[in-house]
Amino acid sequence: MSMLDTDPTPHPLAARCAQLLQARRQTVAGCASSAGGLITATLVAVPGCSAFFVSGCVAYAPEAREYLLGMRPEALGDLRPCTEAYALLCARQLRARLGCDWALAETGATGPTPNPYGDPPGRACLAVVGPVERTLAIATGDDRRAANMAAFANAALGLFADALSAAVS
Repeated sequence: MSMLDTDPTPHPLAARCAQLLQARRQTVAGCASSAGGLITATLVAVPGCSAFFVSGCVAYAPEAREYLLGMRPEALGDLRPCTEAYALLCARQLRARLGCDWALAETGATGPTPNPYGDPPGRACLAVVGPVERTLAIATGDDRRAANMAAFANAALGLFADALSAAVS
């Protein structure tokens, strides 16, 4: 997936997720940090997305996290970004705030250097929250920022497709 791909064909995983969401009359929202909105952009690129897509946000800085997700720093305790537990919390918070059926969250380090928490480039933690919950940590071993953003988006869509398939409709 090119970040500025002009191919009008929707991403295959996004199309599959959209098909399942539409068939079940369910909705989704997404929150990202290092993927910068690519996850939700692939869902919005599917024709008819207004039937299932609620919102997307990029909560890159702590101030954005607090404003967009309502997560106050003191409520996080020792929990830090770029962990599966943090991604899960973000997804749960987004789902609760927006009242959607599903929420996706991503937090990671795209590169070319480690993130402020010391995670190496290419590490991301993903979460899907809905009728079922899933988390995933990935490590690409790559320090190319755009390549990692695309890899994180692809992994998140795969995780979402798996969760949708596992959920009872």
